[in-house]
Amino acid sequence: MQKITPHLWFDTEAREAAAFHVAAFGGDSAVAGVTTISDTPSGEVDIVAFRLFGYQFMSISAGPEFRINPSVSFIVNFDPAQRADAKPALENLWVKLAAGGNVLMPLDRYPFSERYGWVQDKYGVSWQLILTNPEGEPRPPIIPSLLFTNQACGQAEAAMKFYTSMFRETREGLVARYGHDQAPDREGTPMFADFMLQGQWFAAMDSAGAHEFSFNEAVSLTVNCESQEEIDYFWGKLSAVPQAEQCGWLKDKFGVSWQIVPAKMGELMGGTSEQRARVTRAFLKMKKFDLTELEAAYAGKE
Repeated sequence: MQKITPHLWFDTEAREAAAFHVAAFGGDSAVAGVTTISDTPSGEVDIVAFRLFGYQFMSISAGPEFRINPSVSFIVNFDPAQRADAKPALENLWVKLAAGGNVLMPLDRYPFSERYGWVQDKYGVSWQLILTNPEGEPRPPIIPSLLFTNQACGQAEAAMKFYTSMFRETREGLVARYGHDQAPDREGTPMFADFMLQGQWFAAMDSAGAHEFSFNEAVSLTVNCESQEEIDYFWGKLSAVPQAEQCGWLKDKFGVSWQIVPAKMGELMGGTSEQRARVTRAFLKMKKFDLTELEAAYAGKE
């Protein structure tokens, strides 16, 4: 299990979107499972686990409260050093993701890549497809990317340092900065930076342009914790907006949404319908998860 798993919030389309993405990506991509829970504030809810190119995602159909936007996107690396068909595979995936979607940056040649494009697919999920420089340091096929806009603009580097201060297996990677002639962006702020948390790569970018979006709960990062001590640790480090605390969800000081959950949550929600109902009743009352109470609910000792 990945330590940190992106989580996508949909109105009703979690199953449909996962099937679409799995078919588009192919290769080591599959829907791993669907769990349906009832009697939530959103009614009956589907929770979907799936993987794309071996990278794990979660999604949920939980109503129209939040809409996915490009503040969190996913870089898809096609490295000619790792696959001979990198360029045609990139272009094939682009066609599938762009169908019915919204092109944010056309698939073209740019100073940083011979082939790159940024697209928001028909389900709202944003993807940056890039032909990687085969002479550069290798990166995994999929990297979540955080775009710091509006009030969060200028905080990408501070966020990177904050995150790397609290996780294990961390390091900073490439940092490309804006120059003096790239207004409205401030000289020296990160045009692009990447960094490692728990052995997983992430990216961060500042953008001072006019954007009608910023971070929200529609894309969150789930931290899978092995113990209550670990839940307490990450909750204490990350939570900065008390009113956003609910059912394991929180917001950090940059506006990014996280979920701090027990690594065994899948097991707790994978029992009988009665066990799922008891665990659901228990966690709906919580802000920070209490692992002992969740285990007691699962065992029928509410």
